[in-house]
Amino acid sequence: MKIAVCDDDKKDIARLKKLIEAYDAENNISFSISEYESGSELLKAVSNGEDVDIIFLDINMDDMDGLSVAKKIREEMDDVPIILVTAFMNYALDGYKVRASRFLIKDDLDKTFTECMDDICGEIRRKSKVITFPCVEGKMRLNASDIILIETSGRKNMIRLQNQTYQIYEKLDVLEEQLRGYGFLRTHNSFLVNMKHIRGINSYILTLDNDRQIPVPKARYKQVRQEYALFVGKEL
Repeated sequence: MKIAVCDDDKKDIARLKKLIEAYDAENNISFSISEYESGSELLKAVSNGEDVDIIFLDINMDDMDGLSVAKKIREEMDDVPIILVTAFMNYALDGYKVRASRFLIKDDLDKTFTECMDDICGEIRRKSKVITFPCVEGKMRLNASDIILIETSGRKNMIRLQNQTYQIYEKLDVLEEQLRGYGFLRTHNSFLVNMKHIRGINSYILTLDNDRQIPVPKARYKQVRQEYALFVGKEL
């Protein structure tokens, strides 16, 4: 698992690195740590395709503040956990807008770090968990994040991935419950959509990143927009 630590204070980087290494030794996860002394360095690495699983990001940096960095990272990496580290707890609303996973106060790191890592690592495991579906084609082990949507067709439901479709007789209500916590949204009685693959919602139409357009009933439109706004962390 790859962790990026970004802070313009070398002492703070060293402190976080020590905590990460201690957590790794105790939990046997096998972390690799990349250090960045400015937001621009981190953004350059992300833009160049650096694979990162967790980001620790200082808010108060000279060249570019952490919130601005987080906003740009969200344009490249939609669901990587970003942990904002700060000396002051007065950025809650701004952190919400960039969907920060956690805030850590520098003076309390020794007390809060382990709990934070337990939560973040647990979230990553849940999101990457492979789920077995009893499909018509046989038992299929699918990563929840790869599923674009599930839609009802007659007595069956169609599990649609980017280049594959599987058929299943399980009710959509059951599939919705099975995928709870993985970012799926019931947009219609016949559609269960992975919010990770939504490009936008406008005029009662939901557009997916494969260009598929899904109608959203007027009765559900406000709720669908609100839930998606919470997922992406911005106002719609």
